[in-house]
Amino acid sequence: MTAISIIPVEGRALLDRFIRVPHWIHRDDPYYIAPLHLERLDALTPKNPFFSHADVQFWIARKDGRDVGRISAQVDRQALAMRPDATGHFGLIAAEDDPAVFRALVTEAETWLRARGMRRMLGPFNLNINEESGLLVAGFDAPPMLLMGHDRPYVGPRLEELGLAKEKDLFAYLYDMRVEPPASARRLLERPLPASLKVRRLDLKRYDDEIRTITAIFNDAWRNNWGFVPLTEIETQHLAKSLKPLIDPRAVSIVERAGEPVGFLVALPNLNEAIRDLRGKLLPFGWAKLLWRLKVRGVKTARVALMGVKRSAAGGVIGGLLPFLMIDAVRRAGLRHGFTHVELSWILEDNLPMRRINESLGAIAYKTYRVYGKPL
Repeated sequence: MTAISIIPVEGRALLDRFIRVPHWIHRDDPYYIAPLHLERLDALTPKNPFFSHADVQFWIARKDGRDVGRISAQVDRQALAMRPDATGHFGLIAAEDDPAVFRALVTEAETWLRARGMRRMLGPFNLNINEESGLLVAGFDAPPMLLMGHDRPYVGPRLEELGLAKEKDLFAYLYDMRVEPPASARRLLERPLPASLKVRRLDLKRYDDEIRTITAIFNDAWRNNWGFVPLTEIETQHLAKSLKPLIDPRAVSIVERAGEPVGFLVALPNLNEAIRDLRGKLLPFGWAKLLWRLKVRGVKTARVALMGVKRSAAGGVIGGLLPFLMIDAVRRAGLRHGFTHVELSWILEDNLPMRRINESLGAIAYKTYRVYGKPL
């Protein structure tokens, strides 16, 4: 039996190899899209503010002289401050379909988490719940959207063989913006709005203030949600800087009630559509291709990555109407921009109000991502 070695990732050379592991695992997968290498370096090093409140370790599995798998483990002190339940996280898992490789990787992550006092493991999170969450378990026949994962069908069963069990499913909905909303949704959208209610686009001249407003609404709207971890000010600033090149003010809806922002929706062009054939590289000609595709040819898909309504505004008829208003505003703006489809993701399986809204607009749950848990 060939020995499997597990190598802790230390230094840039090993991190580069760690980032490239999925390229080999998905070499014959027509739906895999290699993330930009430079973006992954930003996400997996202390440039990512997550590292300021978390301990993180990466490993590579090697067999027969090849890198055949990878995994991460994370202890998020901010999550533990909110829920002191001794739960650690794992993520970034990718490996050949070999039970021994999965066992070696998961065992390494478990051992590392136990040594830091963790009594439970949850994931995958790449690296936390506000980034890429869950393992793809349904919907393998379509490429992933921006900041969403893509996995081989065998990964879930391999994890389950090692004692990991479903904790929560997350759904991604695909919405064809070219199709008029059903009559029931149109009746809602055509209702006269109170004079105090206004839907507007993002004001780029006040970009930093707008991002702070969106963050405050997000943290208020979702703080009782399963797994919620608030966005910190430093994470907000990093997010604002990272997303600014992609943000189109027409694709951001902000709802104000009597002049107070109470809801928001952010749709982003699907960068994955533009980088699909770049194999993670921007040199020597990738930058030119990327800019041409985004700015000249344009992309046809987008993703609603952030959305929230303040809890003080979420009740009653008007509160139920706000998500419809924001999604429809982005739908109309997206059509003018040339988009055809938008992904609404992710939605918790038990968030029935949001699921009903998506489905009433004609959106289809076309991908399922699963978060797994295991006692340690």
